[in-house]
This record gives sequence, C-alpha cells and structure tokens, in this order.
Amino acid sequence: MTSKHILPTGFRTSGSTCGIKDSGRPDLAVFVSDRPAAAAGVFTTNRVVGAPVEVSRSRVPSGTMRAVVINSGNANACTGEQGHNAALEMTSQVASALGCAAEEVLVCSTGIIGIQLPLQTITAAIPAAVAECQESPAAFEHAAVAMMTTDTFAKQVSQQVDTSGGSVTVAGAAKGAAMIAPNMATMLAVVMTDASLTVDQCDSILRRAVDRSFNSITVDAHMSTSDTVLLLANGAVDGPISEQDLQAVSTAVDSVCEKLATDIIRDAEGASHFVTVDVTGCDSRSTAMRLAREVAESALVKTAIAGNDPNWGRITSAAGYAGVKFDPAFLSLTINEVMVYNHGVPVEYDEPALSASMSRGDVHLVLQLSGGFASGAQSARFWTSDLTQEYVRLNSEYTT
Repeated sequence: MTSKHILPTGFRTSGSTCGIKDSGRPDLAVFVSDRPAAAAGVFTTNRVVGAPVEVSRSRVPSGTMRAVVINSGNANACTGEQGHNAALEMTSQVASALGCAAEEVLVCSTGIIGIQLPLQTITAAIPAAVAECQESPAAFEHAAVAMMTTDTFAKQVSQQVDTSGGSVTVAGAAKGAAMIAPNMATMLAVVMTDASLTVDQCDSILRRAVDRSFNSITVDAHMSTSDTVLLLANGAVDGPISEQDLQAVSTAVDSVCEKLATDIIRDAEGASHFVTVDVTGCDSRSTAMRLAREVAESALVKTAIAGNDPNWGRITSAAGYAGVKFDPAFLSLTINEVMVYNHGVPVEYDEPALSASMSRGDVHLVLQLSGGFASGAQSARFWTSDLTQEYVRLNSEYTT
C-alpha cells in the first residue's frame, strides 16, 4: 500500500457541505474521471432499494462513465417517483457541469431511509462541488469524509502496481459502520484505477473482489437498501494490458476492497473487538462461507466475544445449524491459536490467559474440518465485530 492516499491519473474528487446534515458536516462527494471510463457495479440484493441504486444499476456496466456523485445524510430510499426523479436530477446537474451525458454519471445516497431528498439544497451545491474537484490526496480525503454517516473515520486506500505499460494506481474510498450484512452491507465504495480495462474485465474483477471483501463482512446481519460498490477504469496509463498485468491489477483491486471492508468492521458501531472467522477443510468455498457466516452472525457468539469469553460451545453450535452436513467428530476449533476443541472433543486450556488475549481486541476463530462429510481443501474467511451495549444504544437513538 502507498503511504499517501493518491488518486489514479485522470481522476479528481471533492468533498463539501451542501446542508443535508443538521450537524453541518460534509455531505456531498464527487468523483470525476477526466476521460470516459469503463465502469461496473455491484449492488444490494435487497428487494427494497434506494432510488440511486435503481438509477446506477441501470447504467453499468458501461464504457463511457465520467463521474459518481454521492450524498450522505439521506438515503433517498422508499421515496417513490419523487425520489427517483431526484436521483436522476443529481446526475443531470453533474453532467451539465462536466459537459457530458447524464447517463455517464452514477449516483449514490446514504443516510436515513424514508425521507424525501432536499433536492434544491443538493443541486444548488453541485456546480461548485464539481468545479472544486482536484487530484490531490487532500481532495481524495475530503470526498471520503463527505460519504460518512455514523462512521468515526474516513476509509480510503491506494495501491500502486507495476505493469508493462507503466505504474498503475488502484484507489478506493468507502463508508460504513452499521447495518452491515453480506450481499451486501450498508456501505458505499468507489474504486478507481488508471489501468486500461475493458468493461467485461471491470465487471469480473469487481465481482471477484466484492465476493472476498464486502460480501464477507457482517456486523448485525441487516442488509441495507443503498449498498453500492463501483469500479471505474479510465485507461490513463495507456497501452495493451497483458494477462500478467491483468492479474496484478485484479490482485490490487482485491487488496483495496479488503482493506476498505475490514476498515468498516474496525469502525463497527459500538464494537470493541475485530473478529476474523476462518473455516478450512471444506468440500467447496460455498460450504466454508456458509459455516463462517453463521458463526460470524451469531448474536451469542458476538456477545461472548464482547465479554472476552472463549465460549467455544456457542461457536461450534452455530456451525452445527448452518445447514451443512458434516460429522462433528472431524470438527476442531482454535481461538487466537489456542486449541479449545479437537476432533469433536473439548481440550484443556488456560481460560484466563485466552480471555486476556481476547481482551486486546483482535480475535481469530479457526474452524477446521479434517474428514467426513463436506470435507475437502476449500476455505473461506469472514470478518465481524462483537455486539455490545453501546451498539444497542447507538441504534436505539439513531433517528430519535
């Protein structure tokens, strides 16, 4: 990873305050490519979606995308025809400022559901927001901050990759802290690269990266209406891209998405623990994912971790109701590298020492199948947080 959050060549961003949030905090972000970019997107699978999801989903994949506009503080979800028209108008205003077609602009919104967007407030600010777009690290950070709702820190990352055509940059910004569940979480992310990718390459690279990052995190198992991850590749580093180059860029996109996704878990509302759940020895990745997700979403597992309690019975029983036919006699579990359950039998361990290890904040659970039904060579990783009283307080007071 680069030490500075630099933007890829040919991308500019801005973050500003237009007045949606009563707090006066930044609430309008714009991402601009100075040339048409190949673009792809992955969106929430919730049947109840925000108007921006409907608009953006209809416009990608595309080979001519120029910008993304994002407002925070209002999700523009469950707002009917008026909300849909507001999302379209946001893209139209950005397009007018750039001199491109409205269909070449994507839109995202995040915040409270069910309130009409203050459209005039936003559209009055868009021309200045577009004019203020710059390619500096500071402008990139401003955009990341303007995306935030209940986040406590801006989430952004950059990585540079050497290719046969020159040095390529992959950079991304995301927001998210709660209402996080796979397929997808309550989060928005914009990933950009100056690599020369086709539309099909963008789509396949993004879907692979999302599967291993944003679709592998959970805080509260609540799927949002607004989830959107976008990848834009403007080809500013020109020239044909080899298979080796393509793999290097794909790996960088994987890495950027993983960092953004795990930052969301580290910023999970009220959380005091960052939890990694690894499941190994399965017959397929989907089997491993099902087991990992069930453990990661268990309220009893999460509350035990909040109390630094190595309650392995909650973990193994969560795996047992995941709908996977496995033989418990071949199941083992370690917590922070301490074996607590081996081939279906409890293991003696130093419980106070393990609890002290968990209290440091990072908890690593490894469930392994070593034979029997559903066993094999496949694995999966999930990230989650604990569940605390502070999470309950924050979410009980969110709209009141």
